[in-house]
Amino acid sequence: MLQSYETEKVVMAVRPGEDSDSPNGHSGDDEHSDEGEHSGQGAPDRWLNRATLTRRGALIGMAAVGGVAAVDVGVFAYAGGWLTPEKLTPSRFTDRFEQVAGRQDGFRRNHAKGLSATGTFASNGAGAEVCRAAVFAPGTVPVIGRFSLSGGLPDQVDKPDTVRGLALAFLLPNGQQWRTATINLPVFPDNTPQGFYERLLAGKPVPATGQPNPEAMAAFLARHPETAAAMKIIKQSPPSAAFADSTFHGLNAFLVTNAAGVTVPVRWTLVPQPSTTPLIPARPGTRDYLFDALIETAARGPLAWRLLLTIGERGDPTNDATRPWPDSRRSIDTGTVTIDAVQTEAPGNARDINFDPLVLPDGIAASDDPLLSARSSVYARSFTRRAGEPKRPSAVDVATVLNEQ
Repeated sequence: MLQSYETEKVVMAVRPGEDSDSPNGHSGDDEHSDEGEHSGQGAPDRWLNRATLTRRGALIGMAAVGGVAAVDVGVFAYAGGWLTPEKLTPSRFTDRFEQVAGRQDGFRRNHAKGLSATGTFASNGAGAEVCRAAVFAPGTVPVIGRFSLSGGLPDQVDKPDTVRGLALAFLLPNGQQWRTATINLPVFPDNTPQGFYERLLAGKPVPATGQPNPEAMAAFLARHPETAAAMKIIKQSPPSAAFADSTFHGLNAFLVTNAAGVTVPVRWTLVPQPSTTPLIPARPGTRDYLFDALIETAARGPLAWRLLLTIGERGDPTNDATRPWPDSRRSIDTGTVTIDAVQTEAPGNARDINFDPLVLPDGIAASDDPLLSARSSVYARSFTRRAGEPKRPSAVDVATVLNEQ
């Protein structure tokens, strides 16, 4: 039997309308007013649910063929206490991405290089044991996705060790949405916004070598032993050969509540499934070889991942993305995410979606992880900037790849 998780540890004094500088904001792959229902989990969680529902409400009805427009509505200013006048702001964080990669008008400040995708999620109903969200009821819902590589350069050369991302927007029949950004790392390198911010600068390539300054990185790791420990875990899980056979992990813990009102912490993972269509091998040596292989493979048949929910237990950290949960934790196979097609990024598809991790359906709520509010805020600032900038074609073009086969 599930035991209700102690939600007193969720401390996010988020009140709609407090931010005048940054609308709804993030920091992983870029970006809902009804008051919302009371969750029965105490004041902090009540404010969290109100904020989430405000964001969701602004998006209802905006689903369109191939994409969903993102709206910057000014909700999460001082979320989680990480934003204060003398510390980080969404603008300063976004500026740091631009300092590292240069200004790339019209593109996300991180995970700039990407490819849009469409597909479905077929729920087997098992997830309803722990979560009442409509996405886990038996049935199938549309999904809009985006494959990407970390970094701010939209035309960077594909490398096997560059972090890969798969962001998803689940379009639920009740008008709600669930957006999540996942990456192919078992843990995240940082556990605070400040640490992430500092690591960006320490990892900036030196023009003479094209690599980070080893002294700057060594000094950063000395100040952040949690990142050094996370890096050791990451090195024990080398990347797979391609996007299609990558396992993608959620960056943070969340709280899910079932129909009986029982709340537990979870982390989610997308595990690749064998395909009847052979994977096209990635061929290192060309600029877009990872994306080229993804395009060719998707053209031959659908790609599939199992969506697993891992259930946390008392003592498992929900506020530290650098620390893994024990392998013994129970996981629930909730169904299959299938990608039927990929598309060049263009108006109307995933290019225009802000994959804000705080766009959540009823039944899923943020944990006390400070990275969540930071990601939300910086994603929004990034979206606001790129939405007003001139666009240029994506470096990854589906038609070009298929015509060259």
